[in-house]
Amino acid sequence: MKKTFVLDTSVLLHDPQALFYFEDNDVVIPIAVIEEIDGHKRKSDQIGRSARMVSRYLDELRSKGHLNEGVDNGQGGMLKIELNHQELEGLPFGLDRVKNDNRILAVALSLQKDERCQKPVILVSKDINMRVKADALGLLAEDYETNKVNIDELYPGFETVLVAPEKVNEFYQQGWLSLADLGGRYYANQFIMLQDNAGQSQTALGRVDVGQKRLLPLRHPNADLSGIRARNREQKFAIEALLDDDIQLVTLVGQAGTGKTLLALAAGIEKVLEEKKYRKLLVTRPVVPLGNDIGFLPGDVEEKLRPWMQPLYDNLELIFGNRDRQEKLDAYINHLQDLDILDIEALTYIRGRSIPGQYFILDEAQNLTPHEVKTVITRVGEGTKIVLTGDPYQIDNPYLDANSNGLTYVVERFKDYQGAAHITLTKGERSALAEMAAELL
Repeated sequence: MKKTFVLDTSVLLHDPQALFYFEDNDVVIPIAVIEEIDGHKRKSDQIGRSARMVSRYLDELRSKGHLNEGVDNGQGGMLKIELNHQELEGLPFGLDRVKNDNRILAVALSLQKDERCQKPVILVSKDINMRVKADALGLLAEDYETNKVNIDELYPGFETVLVAPEKVNEFYQQGWLSLADLGGRYYANQFIMLQDNAGQSQTALGRVDVGQKRLLPLRHPNADLSGIRARNREQKFAIEALLDDDIQLVTLVGQAGTGKTLLALAAGIEKVLEEKKYRKLLVTRPVVPLGNDIGFLPGDVEEKLRPWMQPLYDNLELIFGNRDRQEKLDAYINHLQDLDILDIEALTYIRGRSIPGQYFILDEAQNLTPHEVKTVITRVGEGTKIVLTGDPYQIDNPYLDANSNGLTYVVERFKDYQGAAHITLTKGERSALAEMAAELL
C-alpha cells in the first residue's frame, strides 16, 4: 500500500536527496520545514550546504507545477509543500503552538484525520524527541533509514578460522594458502588468524588477496613506527593496512584507547618523513558542532583550532618524543608545517579542495553524515591514501547514532573494494584504568 510521508527538517538537513528516496509514495513537506531550511541556508557549514541543496532541488521541481498542489517526483509518487493542513487546536495542552516542531506535528495529525487521505500517514524524523512526541499523539513515526548500518552486524575486518594443524604449517612453509582450503566467503583485504583445531595453539596471521584467491602472510608483522609497535593482533592488522600503499582507504573503528589515532599518525609519519611515499601528511577532524564555534575563541585561526586539535598534538608528542626527546614538540611541528610536509586543519577548510599525493587522516569520522564522508572522500586526488578513524559509540552530532554515521556507512560499503581495508580495534592499550573505564562506564 502506498503511504504518505511527512518529512521533518532534520531529514532534509541530514540528506537533501531524501526528497527522491520514497519511490512511488507521497512526500509532504510542511511549510514550517521550508522556513527552517531558509534559516539555515546562510551557514558556512554542512548544514548550510544541505539547506541550499534542498532549496535548489525544490526550485527545479517547480518546473513540473505548483508545489502546493503537488508535483510528480518522477517515480510515480507526489511531492507537495503543505501550506494549510495545520490543526493546531488538535495539539494537546502544553505544546507550544508557535514552535516549528509542533507545527510539523500538526500537519501530520491533520493529514491523518483527513478522510480524503486514504493512505497511512508516517512522520519521518532524525529527531528522537520528535518521534517520541509523534508516538504520544498517535502518529506513526520512523527514523530516516537510508544509509543506515546495523552496528551489531558491522563488518569487523578480521576473522579467526579453525584449520587442521598441517594447514598452519603449510601456510608458513609455502608462504600462502588457498582460500578454497579455508571455506567460507571472504572480503578484499580481510585479515585472518589461522588457528589449529587440534588444540596445539598454533596460529598464523594473514591477509586475504581476492585477486590471487589466496591468504598471504603480513608484510609488516613487526613494524616499528618511531618506537610505536603493535601491542595486539588487531593493531598488527591495522599497521599492515596503514603501511600498504596499494590500499587507498583504511577505516579504523574502536573505543577510546585502542590506538586508532596513534597508529594512523605513526604510519603517516613513517610514510611521509622516512619513506617519502607521500609528499605531505594531512591530519584533520571535524569541529563539532561544525562551523562558527571556533570563531568565539580568542586568537588567530591556529590558536582557535588548537583546543579542538589537542588530541592530535597529544599523539604527536608521544610519537616525536620517541624519536627525539630533546626536540620541542611545537617547534618541530612548526618546522614541518613550514616545509609543507605536515598540515593539521579543521575539516571546514578541507571542503572544495583537491588532495593529491598525500597521507590524509580524518579523525573522529563518526561525527560525519554519510553525505559528508562522501564529500570528503571525493576530494581525494591521485596518489593519496585516506584513513578514517572513530568510535561509533561516541557521537556528538545530535542527529547521528552508531547505525547512521558516515564512518560505519563507509565500512560496509567498501568491504568488497580491493583498494580498501578495515579493522575494528577491540582491546584498549592506553592504560589498564582507561580500558576498565571504557568497559564499566
